[in-house]
Amino acid sequence: MEEFVQEFRRAARGSRYKGHPLIEEFKQEMNGAIKRKLMEVEHQPGTMEQWYERATTLDWNWRESRKEEERLREQREQGRAAPRQQEQRQVML
Repeated sequence: MEEFVQEFRRAARGSRYKGHPLIEEFKQEMNGAIKRKLMEVEHQPGTMEQWYERATTLDWNWRESRKEEERLREQREQGRAAPRQQEQRQVML
């Protein structure tokens, strides 16, 4: 999302869009999942800068939650693998 926002800012500077039409263009071009989340919040961003900030923050939070889920999944898998390894060792003895 950070790259998208940077590219959109550059394109917006050279466009004739300002205010609400610029926000509408941003919403049309952005990632569908993030757009859905932004549209579902009680208080939507009011300015273009707020849209940039909220979209970037949502994307960052989503990425961090994915990393956490992956870390927890790996821990669970390692926890399950450990007893199996012990069982195999016992059989060999």
